[in-house]
Amino acid sequence: MKTLIKFSYFFILFLSFSCGENKSRQGTESPDATNTQTNTLKSTESKVIVFFGNSLTAGMGLDPNEAFPALIQDKLDTLQMAYKVINAGLSGETTASGRNRLDWVLNQKVDIFVLELGANDGLRGIPLSETRNNLQFIIDYVRSKNPNAEIVLAGMQIPPNMGEAYTTEFKNIFPELAEKNDTGLIPFLLKDVAGIPALNQEDGIHPTKEGHQIIANTIWETLRPLMIIDENSRH
Repeated sequence: MKTLIKFSYFFILFLSFSCGENKSRQGTESPDATNTQTNTLKSTESKVIVFFGNSLTAGMGLDPNEAFPALIQDKLDTLQMAYKVINAGLSGETTASGRNRLDWVLNQKVDIFVLELGANDGLRGIPLSETRNNLQFIIDYVRSKNPNAEIVLAGMQIPPNMGEAYTTEFKNIFPELAEKNDTGLIPFLLKDVAGIPALNQEDGIHPTKEGHQIIANTIWETLRPLMIIDENSRH
């Protein structure tokens, strides 16, 4: 029964990603969002981290300061690391629509680019080759604009209603692209959050602020080593 409930949660979760509804208190969707902060304690110019994704990145249903991009900024500030976090999350985003707004997001220098897209593609049954090609395009485009940028892929998973072959290949897209392009990888963004009622809002879909704290810790495991490398190799 617990397995059935957990699967139902995953199915509802991914349905919610595709709707693209804009709810009150939705997370920021602009580089000029209120959760963007600058820390100049260690250098005269902060490095920039962009979180590029859908409603999870946007922090739907939460105050922007409670979403994981803002929590990462808090960690950086506490450690006195000179990084500025930009939340470029947009609800309902697909890999195709994401590639179409890259110019807007990359109108400034980016040092670390966290790519959290693909779940909506999987729910809609978009051909996996298209999802893979779009993600590859985004990676290539980021590097064409910022050759020294570190890129991190946020892995996602979908329920098996699309068939085992599709579901498995979808899951494999992220580690395969990470290996091919030598990027960072978060194996599953919702690890230890998905399917746990206490860590999700009343709709049973979007993580609570406590859920976002766990997501932030999951991201930090991959992000922090990249920043250490960055600090040691570029100063």
